[in-house]
This record gives sequence, C-alpha cells and structure tokens, in this order.
Amino acid sequence: MLLSKLVGRTVKETPRDAELVSHKFLLRGGFIRQYSAGVYGLLPLAQRSIAKIESICRDEMNRVEGQEVKMPCLGTKELWDESGRYSAIGKDMFRLVDRNEKPMVLCMTHEEPVVFFARTELTSYRQLPAMMYQIQTKFRDEPRPRGGLVRLREFTMKDAYSFHSSEEDLQKYYWRAHEAYLRFFKRTGCRNFVSVMSDNGMFGGKFSHEFMMLVPSGEDTLITCSKCSYKANQEVATSPFKNTKSAELKLQSVDTPNIKTIADLANSLKIDPSQTCKAVMFQTKEQELVIAFVRGDLDVVEQKLKGILQKELIPAKDSVIEAAGAVSGSTGPIGLNLSKCWVVLDSSVLASSNLAVGANKDGVHLMNFNAERDFLSTLNDWQKQRVKTGDLAAARAGDPCPECGEALQETRGIEIGNIFHLGTRYSQSMNCTFLDQSGLAQNHVMGCYGIGITRLLPAIIEESHDERGPVLPITVSPFDVHICVLNKKEGHTEQKALETYEALRNAGVEVLLDDRDEKPGSQFADADLIGIPLRVIFSPRNLSENKVEFKYRDNRSPAQMVATSDIISFIKKTVSEEYARYKID
Repeated sequence: MLLSKLVGRTVKETPRDAELVSHKFLLRGGFIRQYSAGVYGLLPLAQRSIAKIESICRDEMNRVEGQEVKMPCLGTKELWDESGRYSAIGKDMFRLVDRNEKPMVLCMTHEEPVVFFARTELTSYRQLPAMMYQIQTKFRDEPRPRGGLVRLREFTMKDAYSFHSSEEDLQKYYWRAHEAYLRFFKRTGCRNFVSVMSDNGMFGGKFSHEFMMLVPSGEDTLITCSKCSYKANQEVATSPFKNTKSAELKLQSVDTPNIKTIADLANSLKIDPSQTCKAVMFQTKEQELVIAFVRGDLDVVEQKLKGILQKELIPAKDSVIEAAGAVSGSTGPIGLNLSKCWVVLDSSVLASSNLAVGANKDGVHLMNFNAERDFLSTLNDWQKQRVKTGDLAAARAGDPCPECGEALQETRGIEIGNIFHLGTRYSQSMNCTFLDQSGLAQNHVMGCYGIGITRLLPAIIEESHDERGPVLPITVSPFDVHICVLNKKEGHTEQKALETYEALRNAGVEVLLDDRDEKPGSQFADADLIGIPLRVIFSPRNLSENKVEFKYRDNRSPAQMVATSDIISFIKKTVSEEYARYKID
C-alpha cells in the first residue's frame, strides 16, 4: 500500500476528549473516526488489524471443532420473551418497532438466536457435542461509552455456544475452550493477561471466567493472591475479612443529631468504622426497595446483590424509601416494612458483634446490634422470605485470601474475553431438546464463549506503546513492514524503494510505502503513530554505499545497515522470525 493513497491521515494534536492512550493513538494514527458517542468507524489501518484478529480467532475456534454461523443482529421480541430476558434486561438493550408495529431488538448477545438454531438442527445425542460460533456486530446502549474502542455502543464480538448431553461433557469442553483462549491471546501478542473468576450476570449459569489484560488504565478491579492461584474480578472476589466476635452487649438507642455518614457516626461514637453497619439502597422496577447491609468499612458490590436477588436494580427514589419505613442517614434492619422492601445482609454483618446501626429514626442510631439476636430471630415465616443473606462486600488489597489466608492484592484490567457456564438456563426456558440414547427428550446443557474483537486492538495498544505511538505485534499489525523514503528525488532513492516494495509484495510480505515528499522527521513520526513492527529506511547517503537502514519499532536492538543486494532476503527472513515469535504449537 502506498501511504499517499491510504484512506486515513495522521493527526498531530491529541484529541481533548481522549483519556486512554489507545484512544489517542488510534485517532491520531488514522485508525478510527468517531461518528457519535460510542460509535466509531474503522479506517483501513484498523480494519486490516481487526481482520487479522478475526483470522486468528477463526483458526482457534475451528481447532476446537467450532462451526461458523451467522445470526441476525435484528431479533424479535417473541424470541427474547421465551428466555424471559426481554423484560429482565433494562435500558442497555436497543428496542425498536418495525413498519408493521412489531417489537424488535438489536441483539446485544445471541443466546436466544443460537438456541433457535439448535432447536431445529441439534435433535439427537449423536450430534453432540456441537459448537457454533460467529463474528458479528453487537449493540448495547452503554450509558457511559469510554476509551474509543474499549467501551462501545456498536462493536464486534466473537461469540460461541456449545451444546452438550451432560454437565460432565460441558465441563470437559469448557476447559478446552479455556486453553483455546490462552492460545488466541498469545498469538495476538497479548503478554500480561490472566484468567479470573467472574460473575455470570445476565447470562445465567453457575460459573464463568474472564480474560483480563492487566493495564493501569483498566476499568475492572481484579483481586489476586501472590501465594496461591486465587484470581477473581472484584465483582465476585470474596474474603473472610478480619472479623472479631465478642460477647454480645445490650442493644441501646443513642442520639446522633446531624449524623448522616459512616465516618461521622464512627467519629461521634469514637469507634472504628468496622464496628458500624452501612445501608446501601436500590429499588426494583416493581418499585420495591432493596436494602443491602454491610460492615461500615466495606463496600457493596452491586453485581453480587443482583445475583442474590436475580433482579435488575436502579437507584432508590425517596418515595420508595419512605414507603418501606427507612430513613436516609439512619437506615437499619429493625422496624422496616418488609412488605415494601427486600433486605440483604452481608456475611460480614452476620460475623460481627455489637455494631452501630441506623434506627430508622432521624438523628437516632442503635448501639450493640447483633444481626441474629436483634433481627433474624424476630422474623416470622413470611418475613424471612423477604430477607436474604450472602456475600455482598468488595474484597480489597490487604484482606485475607479466601483460599490460603495470604494478603490479597489489587490490580486493574481490561476485559478481553469471557467464558460462561450456561447449563440449561436457555434450553429449558426455550424448550430446546434432543433425544437421548433411550429416546427421551432432554434439555441441552450449554456453554458460552465471547471475545471482544474490536476491544482487543486498543487493549493491546494499552499494553504495548511508547510515548510516540503503538508498538504493534506483527500478528495484528496492519502491515508487516513500513518503508520510509528520505529525499526521494535525489539519485535513485525512489526507484530503489519502489523496486524493493514490489519485490516484497510479490513475496507475500505486507508492505506500507511512504511515497510522500515529506521531511524525515514527519515520516518517522507518522511511522511511530502507525506502529508497524519492522521499518526499512531508504536514503541517498546510505544508498551511495549500497546499504539500507533497518530497525525494529520496539527498539529491541540498535538500527542496522543491510546491503541493498540482501534486503529482500533479509526482510523475508525477519518477517518469518517475527511471526514465529507468536506461534503456538
């Protein structure tokens, strides 16, 4: 490709609204352009990189017997009603009505459409296991798109779905897919990534793993242990914390005028925040209040709360709070109208003694609250149905590891892939069955496997860049080699560069030739912004000595001079060696 003909130009200025390094470089390097919030177009450089990522992905999916399909982006309400997710998913899903007034959706995930396929095509145990995958556009009405291609409203994903005759068979395939993901990410040049336990969220199922690129700019908090293998997204990470049980003291009321926060309460009572109980309030779409109680020094993980209740949650309105008998700034479990609310007690509250908690009276708190004695034991049967207990708290750096007790660590990451156990969550609700060896109808046991195709490119750049631009692995770089031509009108510089360009292209090497009449500094700056790993520089001075300069974009070794007679064989060999660095047997 001639750079003078390339659609997409480099930009010197850093865009003001670009916060992430990858966002800045993708815009400045002429990879992407923004249409609106969370909606970007891919210019040729990005499209070539994404196509390489897709090719590697297809190779790995085919390696684990995947069969590629293509499902529609546009779905019907009826299909999503079968799974129950049309009403369960909130504003994240794009909903529309066609000209016949038929409700439709833009698919944000494809469990429902793939089950539609399986219902008609996978009808016997002899066909199982089977895996279908696609690389397809998804739509999600993100409330806060960010980071260029990192969090989008329209994006490309590889999603795969496996169908099995038993849980045991799914387990075997799940770990095969896990290994395929490890190979895929290594082949695309990812270095610092991990697989962590995660939350199944809207997908259902019993367990899941996320693949995270470990970078400081990541929006996810990961909890890891340096002593054992424990790794989890903070949404599911847990800890026994450091609880101290003591003799239960008598419950008593104390006046706390103008006290509204945990910090103020602890200061007023001269106790540590860990000796208080915090209330965090949400509401359901049915206008029911949800109150999560956690130890005062901890935070509630909303995703854990959703998992316990299996309900979508939104911020609580004052009217809903008041209807349940709760008082903002002094909310506690005692005295609530449980017909109007759900109460969820975190394990830390159950494991603590003599906490300070709200009394549901303005300016009043209770001292020495013990959850079992003062609340749970007082409930009748129907009230007990409105109270849940479980793990709600966010594990933090320094908390004990749940597996070995060592101090946990925190790091940041960008999610680049995920795999989910789905079980019979969708096959059962959508009546998707196969006939077993006895001729009986059984529900398929399912797994789900996703990779953020468009997100992977910026994630790689977040991991691999310098102050001048991306440093792209050759397996995802738009071209293998970038040729710069300095002072091209002097001598035979331009002619020699074009001859080399054509010879490399004929040899199957992907080459970008900067044929513009630009100064050396401008050419090098643009080459750095594009990030191609191998660079060849033609100049009249070096050609006068029958030499050409070669350098690596990552500066792993000093620039070297190569004889003009050897440059073709040298580049072919170097390109081959560079691809070999990412080969996985």
